Amino acid sequence: MPITAHPCNFVDWFRSVAPYINAFRGRTFVIAFGGEVVADGKFVELTHDFNLLAALGIRLVLVHGARPQIEQHLAKNNLGDTYHQGIRMTDAECMQCVKEAAGRVRVEIEALLSMGLANSPMANADIRVAGGNFITAQPIGIINGVDLMHTGSVRKVDVAALNDRMDFGEVVLLSPLGYSPTGEVFNVTLEDIATATAIALDADKLVFLMDTDGVHDKKGNLLKELTVAAAQTVLAGKRKLPDDVGMFLPCAIRACEAGVARTHLISRHTDGAVLQELFSDEGIGTMVVESTLNTLRAATIEDVGGILHLLRPLEAEGILVRRNRELLEREIDRFVVLEHDHRIVGCAALYPFPDEAAAELACLAVDAQCRDRGYGQVILDHMTSLAKTQGMKKLFVLTTRTAHWFIERAFSEADVSALPAQKKSLYNWQRKSKVFVRKI
Repeated sequence: MPITAHPCNFVDWFRSVAPYINAFRGRTFVIAFGGEVVADGKFVELTHDFNLLAALGIRLVLVHGARPQIEQHLAKNNLGDTYHQGIRMTDAECMQCVKEAAGRVRVEIEALLSMGLANSPMANADIRVAGGNFITAQPIGIINGVDLMHTGSVRKVDVAALNDRMDFGEVVLLSPLGYSPTGEVFNVTLEDIATATAIALDADKLVFLMDTDGVHDKKGNLLKELTVAAAQTVLAGKRKLPDDVGMFLPCAIRACEAGVARTHLISRHTDGAVLQELFSDEGIGTMVVESTLNTLRAATIEDVGGILHLLRPLEAEGILVRRNRELLEREIDRFVVLEHDHRIVGCAALYPFPDEAAAELACLAVDAQCRDRGYGQVILDHMTSLAKTQGMKKLFVLTTRTAHWFIERAFSEADVSALPAQKKSLYNWQRKSKVFVRKI
């Protein structure tokens, strides 16, 4: 989008990604993609995105596959491509093809990461790529009487060496190969290497680029967020999953259970998929987390800025009464905040009037981008329970614009005279807010 075409949109978007830039700087991301990305000629665009991530101070480990290239080499040498229980059998001849294919793919990737053409996204990139024997592998061995020979699995990840390279400002590129102390080379899947590396590094994010755009429910709707428990339910279901989901979702679960904060499953076919997934609240794929990203808690003084960010647009529209920072700081113990992925997306305050067993629900606000997710109801339910625990018998609100929302939730319109005496004395007759009451 040219800046001059829609400057306001560009400015709004650029400001919206600032929290992500601040949060991601110095974090470790492991991003895995198959050899199909290189074979299809799509890696140039992906290189631009990797360059941007590196420029933002993100520590990157890239894990590439080479499946189509291996298959091409096998066909060229008239060698069969044999699988046992979904695992490639790698004999000596096949292993030679694996090494040739992985080496060729790696060289192509390193060449593209080395670009620095003027007037391009890679201008002044200066990406230094690190490689080495960071992955120690072991043979998978014999499964049901079949020897898989040079097919291996990750035994150990050299965390110290990887951190040294990233501390030095280098992007680490891992091929689908592992090495043994005896000098052998093993064919290892990219998902095994990526998952083991993310776990060993205690990475903040593990990203898989795949053919589908994530995990879908039975109706075909994209599931934007899955807890580990929900992901396990998907796997345990009877419906057939796409092959790549069946391959990567178990890895996502394994990574999250081992401490990786977030695992993302996104489409390799979408230009800028990595950026759209990581730098927007909605994302475009499926994110797997250990537990829900939503946290409803009592507000603290550190939350004042986030609460003001929610309230100011509503105050400007006249929906809420303006509160200055000093007042908010004094009354912060009245507030709760709803966080999504450590970002405040909702808030509300509760003011009890014990003498009349009533409580006012005030400052109920939800981020404009999140108002279709039921967060307002979540906050209302929480505040209702909180009022009950304090011995209140009714909950009331004063509103000028959201009457129907409260009516739909069993609030009834009442006269100003129904307010507690103290609140009634403070009623703003010029504002003429409507009063709604609900027994609790």
